[in-house]
Amino acid sequence: MCGIFGVVATRAEGADRLLDALFTLSESRGKEAAGLAGIAGAEIRVLKSPASSKQMMKTAQYAQYVRDVVQRPGRGDGRVAVVGHSRLVTNGSQTEAANNQPIACDGLVGVHNGIVVNEAALWQRHPELARAADVDTEVLLRLVRHRAATAGGIVPAVRAMYADVEGVVNLAMFAAELDQLLLATNSGSIYWAGGAGTFAFASERYILETALARVKQPLPVAHLRAGGGLLVDLATVAVQPFGLAQARHAAPEAIERNGVHRTVRVDAVDLPARASSFHTPNHSREPAWFTEAHERHREAVAQLRRCVRCVQPESVPFVGLDAAGLCVDCRNHVPIVAKGRAALEELLGPHRSRDGSPDVLVPLSGGRDSCFTLHHLVTELGMNPIAYTYDWGMVTDLARRNCSRLCSKLGVEHVIVSADITQKRAYIRKNVDAWLRAPDLGVVPLFMAGDKQFFWYAEQVQRRAGVKLQIWGNNRLERSDFKTGFCGFDRGGYKDNSLIRMGAWHNARILAYYLSAYVKNPAYVNASIPDTLFSYFLYYVKRLDYVDFYDYIAWDEPTIVDTIRGAYDWEVATDTTSTWRIGDGTASFYNYIYWTVAGFTESDTFRSGQVRAGTLTRAQALAIVEEENRPRYASLDWYCRTIGIDPERALRTINRIPKRLGV
Repeated sequence: MCGIFGVVATRAEGADRLLDALFTLSESRGKEAAGLAGIAGAEIRVLKSPASSKQMMKTAQYAQYVRDVVQRPGRGDGRVAVVGHSRLVTNGSQTEAANNQPIACDGLVGVHNGIVVNEAALWQRHPELARAADVDTEVLLRLVRHRAATAGGIVPAVRAMYADVEGVVNLAMFAAELDQLLLATNSGSIYWAGGAGTFAFASERYILETALARVKQPLPVAHLRAGGGLLVDLATVAVQPFGLAQARHAAPEAIERNGVHRTVRVDAVDLPARASSFHTPNHSREPAWFTEAHERHREAVAQLRRCVRCVQPESVPFVGLDAAGLCVDCRNHVPIVAKGRAALEELLGPHRSRDGSPDVLVPLSGGRDSCFTLHHLVTELGMNPIAYTYDWGMVTDLARRNCSRLCSKLGVEHVIVSADITQKRAYIRKNVDAWLRAPDLGVVPLFMAGDKQFFWYAEQVQRRAGVKLQIWGNNRLERSDFKTGFCGFDRGGYKDNSLIRMGAWHNARILAYYLSAYVKNPAYVNASIPDTLFSYFLYYVKRLDYVDFYDYIAWDEPTIVDTIRGAYDWEVATDTTSTWRIGDGTASFYNYIYWTVAGFTESDTFRSGQVRAGTLTRAQALAIVEEENRPRYASLDWYCRTIGIDPERALRTINRIPKRLGV
């Protein structure tokens, strides 16, 4: 979930430039905090900041740190050993220095990429461990130190720690008594290169290869695969591998080189912290006014006329209920027929890796469909995917934890591309504030514009990873074309959630609708416009090249849910019984708007598709829709607080919008 990197060298010459390159490139994985830890004689020096790596690198403190720890003119033996971290906040606010990495405790200093999903259970299981911060990395280091005395050393203690931990852990660590750097991973998100007196590592192959190219050190890059570790000698840069599961380890046992006694010094860069990006759902009881409002509205929604075959209500734009009560989608229904496993295996055959290297890219949202896609490709089809997530600030912590569960258990490398989350959330706030001044259902998708860079970065990650195929987990029953129906587009004209196949004329019409909204409401003219225009291009204009997993393997909700919940302890939300749309922080908000104003949500159109497909009865769909349309106050509150608007003001404004509960 973050970027980790480091340099070990026998000579200081050029190490500062390599470090700068790694630090700059690793910012793509997290922009919310940054830090370094390095060996300076008898000290392990830590410097960290509640700001991005690029901001930190502009400071005088960073320049002094590089002089003292990396360049070290006229001092010591000339050796260099530094690790670093670019943070995407997942546990603990970055406004608290103790939560930012590197983490120093008990004579250990480490950086960690990933999420420990059983952190609370580990602290409860080990009350003897002192806790000083909220970040999950701390429990890893505390466990290692606690086990070191009885396990016989740091490496056995690291193995014991990994046996206890659930979730992705890519770790780089110094110990006060070791003259070595320790690296370990349970997901394979570490790449390293060594030779000519230099060792370097990073979270992605592209980051490491690009950094080495910038400093003209063309060292061969190797992949530290899931279940592996390295000890790097700080004096000779010799590399010794070890396994995390000792019973299956065939190489010689790792030898720890002790004999040093370093102290740890932690300094903070004098930069102002941006607003906290870490928010937890509010699980307090929903206010009475909110409950009363949606209960009254529920009675009104119950009076809507619905399609007699599916459950789409008359308020869906262009739903076209005929005299017999059938909607346009039921009249024109064409069954979705999966091509089958054999066809998928034939497609995958030319791409299949023979040496365990990555062979396909799988976008991973943390939602159930993408998680099952990743599971099936690894366990049933024997592929070696790279998982990819674009985190634009509305990926929930629940979704992040579910990604961590799967990638750690499957041993899958997970590439995170992080937006400037503070900036993205500011864009959302500006547009939501503008919308609340003059609500317009046709413009609601503007709130989600910021996530469309997902398409752009998917292609970049695919190219950098050297794979030729993207496999997405789209469920084609999840139709949301009603959103452009609110802009005046007849839903009978297309079925695939995209205007790409509708041609330039229709693209121009959707753009014209938004331009007219901007003219009517000048508050939309704000700093988000370039981001929004790029999103429009990516979603409506640019052609995408990917394979949809569920075009081949039939989408089966019970199988998907049972598999991911049973095999991975996949986490669910506390404010709904549904497993759908719980990893997307925006969904509860925009669906509340649609339900409050028009009496339906994405659930109505999705479950109607299941009825047409024969996987749900109409009665079952009605019961599910009744539950899934229940407003999720905890999620609504989280969304509003996260983007920086007042929840009560926003929700009361939505409740006052004139209703559209008829044809």
